[in-house]
Amino acid sequence: MKNIIKVFGISSLLVLGSCSDDFITKTPYTQQVEENFYKTPSDALKGLVAAYDILQREGYGGWLMNTEIASDNCYGGFGTADSNVDVERDRFQFISDKEMNNPIWENDYIGIYRANVLLQNLDNIDWGTDTALKTQYEAEAKFLRAFYHFRLARVFGDIVPLDHTLSSSEFETPRASAEVTYKLIAEDFKFAADNLGNQNYSTPGNDNYGRVTKWAAEAFLAKAFLFYTDYYNKADLAGVVSKSEAITYINDVVNNSGHNLVSNFSSLWLASSASESATYAGEGNTEAVFAIRYNGSGNANWNLHDGNRFKVNISTRGGNYGVYGQGWGGGTVTASLYNAYGAGDVRRDATIIDYAGEALGYDAEANGQRQYTGYGWKKGARVTGEQGSGDFQIDNTEDIYLMRFSDVLLMAAELNLDSNASFAQACLDRVRNRAYGVTDNSHSVPATLANILNERRLELALEGDRWFDLIRQSMDVTAAAVNATSLGGEFAVTFRPETQGWFALPQSQVLISNGSITQNPGW
Repeated sequence: MKNIIKVFGISSLLVLGSCSDDFITKTPYTQQVEENFYKTPSDALKGLVAAYDILQREGYGGWLMNTEIASDNCYGGFGTADSNVDVERDRFQFISDKEMNNPIWENDYIGIYRANVLLQNLDNIDWGTDTALKTQYEAEAKFLRAFYHFRLARVFGDIVPLDHTLSSSEFETPRASAEVTYKLIAEDFKFAADNLGNQNYSTPGNDNYGRVTKWAAEAFLAKAFLFYTDYYNKADLAGVVSKSEAITYINDVVNNSGHNLVSNFSSLWLASSASESATYAGEGNTEAVFAIRYNGSGNANWNLHDGNRFKVNISTRGGNYGVYGQGWGGGTVTASLYNAYGAGDVRRDATIIDYAGEALGYDAEANGQRQYTGYGWKKGARVTGEQGSGDFQIDNTEDIYLMRFSDVLLMAAELNLDSNASFAQACLDRVRNRAYGVTDNSHSVPATLANILNERRLELALEGDRWFDLIRQSMDVTAAAVNATSLGGEFAVTFRPETQGWFALPQSQVLISNGSITQNPGW
């Protein structure tokens, strides 16, 4: 969506305030509102772009940051002089400020709302004979609706699933059971998987570059299946997708999508390629099944979201160091993650900045870095001058991967363990061969569930998967990974299993629900 998402900022067209009865009964002649907007396929495209647009709002307090900090991959970090809120931005210790996760709640529900507005207006559009275009837009909108619901459900547990825009009488709708929510998620992902074409849009210059594909929908359907069936101990995905069907979908991506692993893991990210002397693979590389598309065209305009606002949060605090650009030092990486990589695994140095090992001369005390471990994010970190003439906080250009082909391979390995062990082994070996720079399976490990889950941590570290791979196993597994009680001081962490792995709901949402929504357990 990089080539079109900056063009149409139409969210104001889709949000209607309360007005007089006279206004409600008459359509405005001088401005576009929902009632007079959706007439042409071009209008539908603008509505679809508005639904995609929310993907770009990944930043401070957002989904990627808070889920990685909750896991054993990161501490909270940021600065020693920052507020108590930032001090608590640490491995599931969000205690006093119940608004900590509000950006996740707010942005994903806006995305759901925009998708629903478009879906409800598809029949008002004159499609002519191009009914296939209508089906494509419906499939894309349903994918986005499922994606936003899935993010909310994995973070907060029971949520309010919405398959339509709410009327005033529905504003206090209570949360639904997981089965109800995941039924909607499964149906939407399945519709997208079954109705999108088999194109691969990973090549820049394609008119549909950056938009969701059949392959992305199939991959996320498998991810939803794994999380739901594991966490809730179910045999299928809310009665919609069986395990055999989930296997068929993920194997289709492996075998038929045209996606593949790039040869050099370090080439996947700007900072990793710069520091490891690798040629940057570019944002349209074959491994990118789905990503958030950014560019630097905002030119320091804080009212736009075209640039990547996330990476300044996790980049090096205190200034530019070597190839690494200035940031705020959030999410300092744990020694546990750094030491988890085996000798010769190129992913360690492509994933993590080792400040001493890279001789960067970094002075954590002088720069006010909280919870300095010696390690920081390299994946997705800023590179010096990345923002060009824009603002270094908001105009960074690098995309954020939402689904890489290596994730597809590891999900295929996990799902095929019982039914096709040789295929599961082959998928796991492809990931490990790339990690060690070999082709002969000389670093192969048996395709067991434990080995696959460990490989997921190493391969997908700092990409928003670790927390969910922990809690879908059990609270005991999560506690064993996260607890760091012996380290002392600001590094001591104790997981609280009474939370069941769910984040705190924004307290403001609890209050305005008039009792229809209660706070999550343990908060």
